[in-house]
Order: sequence, then C-alpha cells, then structure tokens
Amino acid sequence: MSLRLSTVILPYRRWHEGGRSTWTRAEQLGFHTAYTYDHLSWRSFRDGPWFGAVPNLTAAAAVTERLRLGTLVTSPNFRHPVTLAKELISLDDISDGRITLGIGAGGTGFDATALGQEPWTPRERADRFGEFLPLLDRLLTEDAVSYEGDFYSAHEARNIPGCVQRPRLPFAVAATGPRGLALAARHGQAWVTTGDPKLFENGTPEQSDRALRQQGDRLADACAAIGRDVGELERVLLTGFTPERSRPLESVDAFVDFAGRHRDLGFTELVVHWPIPDSDFAADDKLFERIAMEAPAQLKE
Repeated sequence: MSLRLSTVILPYRRWHEGGRSTWTRAEQLGFHTAYTYDHLSWRSFRDGPWFGAVPNLTAAAAVTERLRLGTLVTSPNFRHPVTLAKELISLDDISDGRITLGIGAGGTGFDATALGQEPWTPRERADRFGEFLPLLDRLLTEDAVSYEGDFYSAHEARNIPGCVQRPRLPFAVAATGPRGLALAARHGQAWVTTGDPKLFENGTPEQSDRALRQQGDRLADACAAIGRDVGELERVLLTGFTPERSRPLESVDAFVDFAGRHRDLGFTELVVHWPIPDSDFAADDKLFERIAMEAPAQLKE
C-alpha cells in the first residue's frame, strides 16, 4: 500500500515575510498536499499573528502549480454552508482543481465563542455537523439549492459553474464518534483522525496503534451499514497528537518506522506540521526537509 506525505502550514507568518516561501517550498519538496488550519485563532498562537485560511489558500494556489491544497479542518464553529460553498468553488477554480476540504464538527476552543455564542455541547456540535455537511454537499453539486433546517437555511442559493473537480471537490471528514463516522462514510472521500486524545499525555505507541485500528474498524462498520466499500476512502493521520508527539521528526529512520507502522494500520496519508520555532511543532528545518525528500522513497521499498 502506498503512503503519501503531506504537511500542514499554520497561518501565523505574514505572506511577504516567509508565508509565500513556505508554500512554494512545500511544492519543491514534493509534498502531496499542503493544508492549513481553518481557525480564527488557535491555542498558544491566540495572542500572536494568525491569518485567515481561505485568503492564504488563495494566495498559495497562485504561487504553486502541482501541490494540492486544503483545510485541516474547517468546522461549523464560525462557518455557514452557503458562504463556505461559494468560497470553496472559487478556490477550486483558482487552483484549477487542487482543493481538498478537511472538515469536522469543531471543538471548544477560541472559535467556539468568538462570535459571542456559548460553546456548543458535544451533542449540539454533532447535531449541527449532521446538518451542515449534507447541505454543503448539495451546495457544491447543485446549481440552485433551497433548504430549511433546524440550524441552517438556504434560499435559492446559486453556485454556478460548480467545482472544477467533479462532482465536487473531495471531503476529508475528521471524525471518531459514531455520528461523525457515519457522515464520513456517506459523504467523505477521505477520513481524518489525530488518534485518541485520551492517550496523548500518558499513552504508549502500542495503545495508540490499537486505538487507531479500532477507529478504522468503526469506520468500516459505518461504511458497511450503507453498503459502501471502506476501501474507497483515503485514511489520513494528522500527526503530532499521538503519544509519540514530534519524536518521529527527530531522524529519517524514526519517521520511516513511524510511517511504516501507520501504513500497516491502513493509513494512506500522513500529515506533518511544518516546523515552527519555539512551539510544540519545533523541529530541525534541514532534517524536516530530508524526511520530506528521503522518507517516501524508503517507504516504497
């Protein structure tokens, strides 16, 4: 089974002060996809520079040619399906069909309250996501959509000419619970996980592997329930949140071992964070580039 290597570039750098060069370097290094976080702000970066995902991806599309681009992930926390669909169709056009939408139910961080609302409970997030994703699917595949739901509405929303990618750009659905996995099975072209968050602090790699295998089994069950072959979905692991944290980036051999293990668990794409000094994602730049250039070939052997 082949394994693609992708990266996620956090939008904390001004475009003309390192932002642009990071995206172009990602293409030069041969990454399959370069994603960015779609947040209003995020964790320890909250009080520092942070730029919008869609403008960054638009700019990245203009300075790259082959690199796929995407969000990892967008959520309903501050998005509406009607306006998001228009932005995605525009992005897909500007990039000539290189956009992947990573999307999930959202969480309890800064995004959850920035618009002045109380944070939603896990059930409320699942309820909203269960309405948001099917509506977005329709908006990206139909010329005109009207819909009246419990949380979202659309009145003759026009999305002409639609996506360059047909029938629409791919969805990479982040999910671990039963309702999210059911949505991934029905609407996703890929499934995204970060592992089991309960294992991050004190878990072991072996426990993480078991948890990831169980998540994959639940995805297979969700696909079987609707008669879909689970093999149709790509499996994406956003690294850095398993018990091994950033240790796989400490050497090429360590990364190849980590990647090989997760390839054997069925993952088809690994996403590594572009190094950020003085953060949880700090890593040696030269070693990071060696991993990007050398590891994929070793994983084919």
